[in-house]
Amino acid sequence: MFASFQKDFLQDLAFVEGLSPNTISAYRQDLKLLAKWMERQDISDVFTVNTQQLEDFLWELTKAGRKPKSIARLISSLKRFYLWAIEQQHTDLDPAGVLKSPKLDAKLPVVLTEEQVERLLNAPDLTTALGIRDRAILELMYASGLRVSEVVNLPFEQINLSVGMVQVVGKGSKERVVPIGEQAIEAVEQYLTASRPILVGNKMVSTLFVSRLARPMTRQTLWHRVKNLAASVDIQGDLSPHGLRHAFATHLLNHGADLRSVQLLLGHSDLSTTQIYTHVAKARLQSIHQQHHPRG
Repeated sequence: MFASFQKDFLQDLAFVEGLSPNTISAYRQDLKLLAKWMERQDISDVFTVNTQQLEDFLWELTKAGRKPKSIARLISSLKRFYLWAIEQQHTDLDPAGVLKSPKLDAKLPVVLTEEQVERLLNAPDLTTALGIRDRAILELMYASGLRVSEVVNLPFEQINLSVGMVQVVGKGSKERVVPIGEQAIEAVEQYLTASRPILVGNKMVSTLFVSRLARPMTRQTLWHRVKNLAASVDIQGDLSPHGLRHAFATHLLNHGADLRSVQLLLGHSDLSTTQIYTHVAKARLQSIHQQHHPRG
């Protein structure tokens, strides 16, 4: 019975609320954890579970080594599921409503310096079709702040090189238009003329960027390429898949861009999400001051 409710819930997230496949996958995994726990507890009806039982479920996961961030996401999933169930009149009880998320330490993203970005952009081998493609991807990501998923899913027709704009459908199916600079335009033009025809061959591929097998790229493939290129130019540290997106935002703020403009370019619905980059920028400036000022 719970499996049926899970399916309906996830379908509503996808088709009614327009959440991304990655977000829906996270909800699915969270509900699977609950389902397995219910099975161990011999509970067949998810709507008979009370708050104390949910707290026991979460405590069991905590003891098993689940990190606070994972527990917080799980609580968010439970709350959303039970609110949906009430809206659908499957139940009138919300056992998850009073659950409290663990306090999370604010973790600032690791941001590449401008010098590191320059090395990364110059890392691909431009004598190969894949190298030309990788350079175009890196230039576009740094110029626009696109998410990895937005890059790999970008339709061919949604980039306009003549006016230097890219149209993006981001989280929650929200559209935004982002300008790109001359260097990104030149890199993408080179990819379209000297690389993509080789990679695609006689196949029809709707996405702008394609794999060596003439298919749309996956997020994992792109991330591995970026990570390997970073290693090849001795960029150390915990570089995330959104490394160039973080650099895009932070470097804009370092050079005087206002927070609201950066929010729009990134496609953040809430300004508070963007504000983390002001902390990164301030931390960077403070580090520079301490390092170079005679009384730092």
